[in-house]
Amino acid sequence: MFTNVRIVLEDLGSILMVVGVLMMLLLIVSIAFGEFGVVTIVSLTALITLGIGILLKVTCRVQKEPQLKHAMITAALAWLVIPAISSILFIFIENMSPLDSFFEAMSGWTGTGLTMVAHPSSLTHTVQFWRSTMQWVGGVGVIVLMVTILARPGTGSYLLYRAEAREEKIRPSIISSVRIIWWIYLLLTAIGIVLFYFAGMSLWEAINHSMTALGTGGFTITENSMAFYDSPLIELAIMPMMLLGAIPFIIHYQLLKGELRAFFRDLQIRALCVLLLVLLTLLLIVNYTGFYSSAFAALRFSTFQIVSGLTCTGFQTANVHLWSGQALSMVWMAMLIGGGAGSTAGGIKLIRAVIVWKGLNWSLIKTLLPKNAIKPFRFGERLLNDEEINSIGAEANLIIILWIVFLLIGVGVLTVAGTPGYTLNEVIFEVVSAQSNVGLSTGITSTGMLWGGKIMLILNMWIGRLEIIPVLMLVRVLAKGFEPL
Repeated sequence: MFTNVRIVLEDLGSILMVVGVLMMLLLIVSIAFGEFGVVTIVSLTALITLGIGILLKVTCRVQKEPQLKHAMITAALAWLVIPAISSILFIFIENMSPLDSFFEAMSGWTGTGLTMVAHPSSLTHTVQFWRSTMQWVGGVGVIVLMVTILARPGTGSYLLYRAEAREEKIRPSIISSVRIIWWIYLLLTAIGIVLFYFAGMSLWEAINHSMTALGTGGFTITENSMAFYDSPLIELAIMPMMLLGAIPFIIHYQLLKGELRAFFRDLQIRALCVLLLVLLTLLLIVNYTGFYSSAFAALRFSTFQIVSGLTCTGFQTANVHLWSGQALSMVWMAMLIGGGAGSTAGGIKLIRAVIVWKGLNWSLIKTLLPKNAIKPFRFGERLLNDEEINSIGAEANLIIILWIVFLLIGVGVLTVAGTPGYTLNEVIFEVVSAQSNVGLSTGITSTGMLWGGKIMLILNMWIGRLEIIPVLMLVRVLAKGFEPL
């Protein structure tokens, strides 16, 4: 029992060390902008975080290699502890309440983007950059960062990577895989900064918004998200960056190696294109016939919102609260599915949607064929046998079912917690946005929410980021211990 706890705490210590270092680097922003009043609280928080991390790393060290159960529990625990520590900066620098601060930090680290900050432009530069950093690092996962820098080589590293809802390795070594991911991430972030700057943002805005766009997070340092700019050019610059964030890193890697065919043959890329085309067409028709007076306005605002929803970014240029129920439903369906597995996006993931869709087609066709007929199941370039079909299908169905169960719980709680002036469809939209880690909002999320609604959305964000199983594992361990896991 104690060995299991020490394994989890040792890895949690490694993660806290990384977060502590990130907070120390935040001091550069504080000093550069002359915000000397926040230096003390940032320094103390960073040193305490770093100290606790080192203490856990040293005192809980064991020789036993982590198993999948340890990795899952570490991931679930880390995504509670890190936002709790990060909330200290919001409490003491911006005078936010503890619950609102924890909400903001959880939204940041999970890459959601729902916010308790009414006026982001009035925040200190230190906190503005910390919000962007949370989403940028949280996009690929602080656990991936920890594996890159500190993890022991071998099995345990991959288990932590996998437990944080990431499966596909770019290289045989997980260490080399995540380092390549970070180099790609840095390159794309730099491209985004240049693109946004020349589109019309200030350099500070371009830096922050490139980080949150690529991390598919959605935090901004402006009022009213991207509607602040009211610029079609900036919107055209942002949409490709949101799409890049929703594309699996392995595809970016293959493209950088010149393997263009891999991009067009990837099932998730195809699914992304088809979904985007279908949902955008339907949304455009609904908005043009029922809300916007011009085709250009309907195209402009429908395209941006559907791309933001499907990529789980959460940047917003329209008040969707004013849209029709049909329009809202199309956007929350896009958010529900989300981006590619192995990307920074949230949602159920395109790969699972493809598995379920192809599985249904295969099952229907098979029932129409003679009993002795053989119907191969082709998944991409692979032919799967019955055992593989059952295994892959069961995993996808389990996650989707659990995902919907927790979604319905969230809708129920948020409805009971009180959402006057909002329809059931708008409540569903808000909960899907939280659990898919998107950030688009109908206006329900605010400091004026009842505490029960805030806590429920925090749980939805946490569950959605980890794709449920690690959370259930943590709850089970807290209730009954590690054995017989």
